[in-house]
Amino acid sequence: MDPKLFTNPPTGRLIRIACDPITGNEYAFLPSPLPPDWGFPGHLWPLLAEARHQLGLLEGIGRTLPNPGILLGALDNREAIKSSQLEGTHVTATELLVFEMQPKESESEGDPANQQREVFNYRKALHQAANTELPLSLRFIRELHHTLMSGVRGKDRTPGQFRRCQVAIGTDHRFVPPPPERLMDHLVPLEGYLNRKDSKYEPLVDCCLVHYQFEAIHPFSDGNGRVGRLLLAIMIKHLCGLTKPWLYMSEYYERHREEYTQRLFNVSTSGNWGEWVEFCLVGIASQAADTIERCNRLQGIRDTFMKRIAEAGGSVRLNQIVEGLFQSPFVRIADLAKRLLVTYPTAKADVERLVQAGILKELENLAPKTFYAPEVFNVAYETIN
Repeated sequence: MDPKLFTNPPTGRLIRIACDPITGNEYAFLPSPLPPDWGFPGHLWPLLAEARHQLGLLEGIGRTLPNPGILLGALDNREAIKSSQLEGTHVTATELLVFEMQPKESESEGDPANQQREVFNYRKALHQAANTELPLSLRFIRELHHTLMSGVRGKDRTPGQFRRCQVAIGTDHRFVPPPPERLMDHLVPLEGYLNRKDSKYEPLVDCCLVHYQFEAIHPFSDGNGRVGRLLLAIMIKHLCGLTKPWLYMSEYYERHREEYTQRLFNVSTSGNWGEWVEFCLVGIASQAADTIERCNRLQGIRDTFMKRIAEAGGSVRLNQIVEGLFQSPFVRIADLAKRLLVTYPTAKADVERLVQAGILKELENLAPKTFYAPEVFNVAYETIN
């Protein structure tokens, strides 16, 4: 870490630490507690208004969905994939969905199942965060980390434990967060800020500030980025009064990876809160609009599927199968038989009817036979214009 870049930073201070013989780091950055000595600038009000508007539209659509799984299932999986990509873990939507159907243990750190387990765990942590009764707290954060890192092979995972060693961020170690013995000096005030009764900032702005603060503290040996983005989604839900965590930011951050890391860094070195908050507000509006578009398309597909079933002589059971496709567009006959409490031949006949209706298609080169809904999959997981 180059101390010359941190000359009198208004957002924290440098301290000397024991020199790391490998990286040569002699300094660590201690972020000042929130709130910062920063006034929200007037030129950002239109961006904030647009972000709030798009988020309100998304909440309205979410409230009226006959089946929230139409939106939440795909949202959760997309977030798990994109957040993991930011950390260098690359798993396709197909790989994740197949793994969810039949999870398996990895045999080594290099086993593809290890990365698939990481993304699968993120999906579990999202569900846990959305349904917990715990307040936003250090215990809540540790439990998220425990779910995220459990069963994943590799060194320094320590699920659910704050780090006990010094870490550095970036391939060039350009940022060194607080040493382990100083972590609680920063985490306790952060917990207090998460549960404050009032704030001088709008809720969305506070969410942006807290996301920076968490990443600057970097409380775990591994998984900080993913936990931080999980926490951001839950903060937006809580602080903005949403019924569900409809909004996730990892896709936007992954698409603008270099800008994301640079603007975080600039807050530490020069106290540039304005550019960081602006970047986040643009992303919130963009991600909300993208999610609204996907939701509208998925609802249109659902209506089309229901018409096709009715034209084919439909049944309650076929309706149930189609509804399930919006939570996961992949199905296997044996799983359907178990879920619907019918025989294997009956489930097979149902799948064949859905294939004939153009709803399902067989995935090649997978055993046991796996079918998927291409129209749902493409809208849920592919880039849309």
